[in-house]
Amino acid sequence: MYVIKSKILFIGILFMVLLFSCKDLGELNVNPNGVDPSVAHPNLLMSTVISGVGQTVVNLGFGDIAGVMQHTQKDGWGGSHDGYDWTPNQDWGSFYGILRNDEAMYNKAVEMKLKFHQAVGLIMKAYTFGLITDLWGDAPYTHALHGEDGGEENIRPPYDAQADIYAAILADLDTANVLLSDKPTSYDGIDATQDILYHGDVTLWREFANSLALRYYMRLSVKEPDVAKEGIEKIVGDPDTYPLIANYNDDANMDYPGTSASDSWPSNAVYENLKQGSYRRLKMCSTLVDTLEALNDPRLPVWARKVAIPIVVVTDDHFRDEIVNNVRYVGDSVAAEYEHKYGYPVDQDPNYVGMPPAWSVVPQAYNMNPNLEQAPFNPHCSHLNERYKKASGPLLKSRLMSAAEVHFIIAEAALRGWTTEDAETHYYAGIHASLQAWGVQSDYDTYITQPGVVFNNTIRQIIEQKWIASWTAAAESWFDYRRTGYPALKAGPYSKRSVLPLRFYYSVTELDFNSDNARAAIDNLKETLYTSPDDKNSPWSKMWVLQGTGEPY
Repeated sequence: MYVIKSKILFIGILFMVLLFSCKDLGELNVNPNGVDPSVAHPNLLMSTVISGVGQTVVNLGFGDIAGVMQHTQKDGWGGSHDGYDWTPNQDWGSFYGILRNDEAMYNKAVEMKLKFHQAVGLIMKAYTFGLITDLWGDAPYTHALHGEDGGEENIRPPYDAQADIYAAILADLDTANVLLSDKPTSYDGIDATQDILYHGDVTLWREFANSLALRYYMRLSVKEPDVAKEGIEKIVGDPDTYPLIANYNDDANMDYPGTSASDSWPSNAVYENLKQGSYRRLKMCSTLVDTLEALNDPRLPVWARKVAIPIVVVTDDHFRDEIVNNVRYVGDSVAAEYEHKYGYPVDQDPNYVGMPPAWSVVPQAYNMNPNLEQAPFNPHCSHLNERYKKASGPLLKSRLMSAAEVHFIIAEAALRGWTTEDAETHYYAGIHASLQAWGVQSDYDTYITQPGVVFNNTIRQIIEQKWIASWTAAAESWFDYRRTGYPALKAGPYSKRSVLPLRFYYSVTELDFNSDNARAAIDNLKETLYTSPDDKNSPWSKMWVLQGTGEPY
């Protein structure tokens, strides 16, 4: 939780980093906080860096990537969310803005010989560059962030190969682990109020570093299985040297203060001026709802609302259409007319109804919704739980890394023969940690006996549970889907392509400002059957980590 006396400082810093993230890449040499790095303490930048990363994770995993991974759908202004109708405006300027603040923090920590702050800087650097290369592929790394030094390579930096960026990320995380390996009481300069992730807890930051390394070794599982195997064996086989996040209480979560629009949960209605438009626009996706219902999953009511007015199709009056005792009764002829018009049958589930992915050019009409204005209240479809209308709350967190993810990674590694750990034990531990994180741990014993939940010794089942557990952090499940093909999601009929995308476009800004290097990176992409009619710079082209793997298509 945030400490009150630090909240004002955090909000001010957060405002400045958001303002900074909108600037052009050519302006990245301007200090966004107005703080002279030569005199600033690293603590003054720590909350800026952490909040920048935290908000980025939510904006991805609760935003358009939640649409790609079919956690949610939008019924208004949702082309990019539901159907991957992306344009080459996916700019990474805000990511490099975070990195510039992080570099200033790290350099000052080196100057002041503050090992804890150096380690935090390396972990946040690894996390942010990890997102960049996961989302785009090759990217500026070695010569990034040095524009103020002058020279063509610094102003228009060449792109490092994705393989080299992954290697650098893992090296930085290994260094961070070493930096954090002393007695926790031996570290100087820690201000717990400015560490809005772990409040100055050295041990937890060390667990985070090693857990993140485990994630990136598994990222290489299909492309470079020998490297992945060696790294995972090293970490999992030596818990004293490489402690991991094993308990949900140690999850890397960032809370939202909820004191202004800039530091509140993104779908909140507290600071919404458009009749709850952001909240109302989001509906549960049928892919997730149907999966959770089939498994009797206790997390469903935590994330979703029941339909306000269920529908019942009747045959005794073909043209009936009326609401009686909060149930809408429609005749079979009325229901058939709707299905003929939109191509989908009426969903009569009395509890939860999800919206199919990219199902229509009129998504607000789903399930005979009588309100066809944009972003309406749909009484016959499941909205998100009302907690997502709030600016903050105990479950409204940016979830950077979790015990659930760690256990699922180890379970997968065990099935691959990369550790002597027991796959079944870690599979169930992952489920338990996720249920604990969402406050429904009392349902664990019943849940794990459900058909479909009982462990069946397949990577598919592990990844599908990991996908469920990634609610609000869906980018990680997207990266899992790309390397494994699980969960086996199908694109909707009105999606931009007939399969899910694999990456972001290099932006027009980058193509204009750093054209030669951007084009060289595009040349390193591999086209798929779905790249056209884009050029190679397509969300359906494969970056290095996917090339030659046969995954996901």
